[in-house]
Amino acid sequence: MAITAAMVKELRERTGVGMMDCKKALDETGGDMEAAIDKLRKESGLKAAKKAGRTAAEGLLGLKVADDNGSAVIAEVNSETDFAARNDKFIAFVQQVADTAFEQQTDDLKALLDGGLEAAREALVQGIGENMSVRRVARIEGPVVGAYLHADSKKGAVVTLEGGSPELARDLAMHVVAIAPQVVAPADLDPDVLAREQSIFEAQAAESGKPPEIVAKMVEGRLTKFKAEVSLLEQPFVKDGDKRVKQLLSEAGAKCLGFVRYEVGEGIEREITDFAAEVAAQARGQG
Repeated sequence: MAITAAMVKELRERTGVGMMDCKKALDETGGDMEAAIDKLRKESGLKAAKKAGRTAAEGLLGLKVADDNGSAVIAEVNSETDFAARNDKFIAFVQQVADTAFEQQTDDLKALLDGGLEAAREALVQGIGENMSVRRVARIEGPVVGAYLHADSKKGAVVTLEGGSPELARDLAMHVVAIAPQVVAPADLDPDVLAREQSIFEAQAAESGKPPEIVAKMVEGRLTKFKAEVSLLEQPFVKDGDKRVKQLLSEAGAKCLGFVRYEVGEGIEREITDFAAEVAAQARGQG
């Protein structure tokens, strides 16, 4: 695979490592961006890399919580521009998606669209003149359900508890939005994720030149720290940094059964257009 300047630039922006090292890493991994990042993390001690700059999309989240806090729906609807996402009709459509999924007690996206939302979406596209898509919907049920939507409606979460109160569930949903844990408890982490981090920690620790038994303890310590950082129960509570979430739950006699966190545009790659270059190309008759 040919390594382009754009690929080197993206790797440089995501890692902060020098251009020549980025080029070398891409050459040695056949242009695999994630493999190149892992290689640089192993060799340079880089703790983490930024997400791809192209991972973005505009839009809003919609939320609907049952009066008895026994269920909730969270939905994501995307638009091409933030300008369109601020349109009152778009905002109303996002809430319509959440309300419809709540009323029909389903998160089957195809069924929701076929049931009338697709016609509403098409009408919105015609009215605003920009493409819109209902990306995903999640419906959550449980003994106690709480939800939180950030003021800009671009980040939201739903938390399910056994025991506790709706207020506690909402506070934890706020925590999930702010801190973005990956799992409820360390034991829930994907073995592949742990294996990847362990291999990186091993390569970093080996560079220290310390004896194998010390390196093993270093790796174990870093892995333990990583598990705590990404697990909800082990994180310091966002509203009280002296108390971990698991302590908060224990004091309330509650157990976290799970959570869903949405952030507008996460995981969507969208090409970034160089507007000046595009105009110049069109002027030359290449557009």
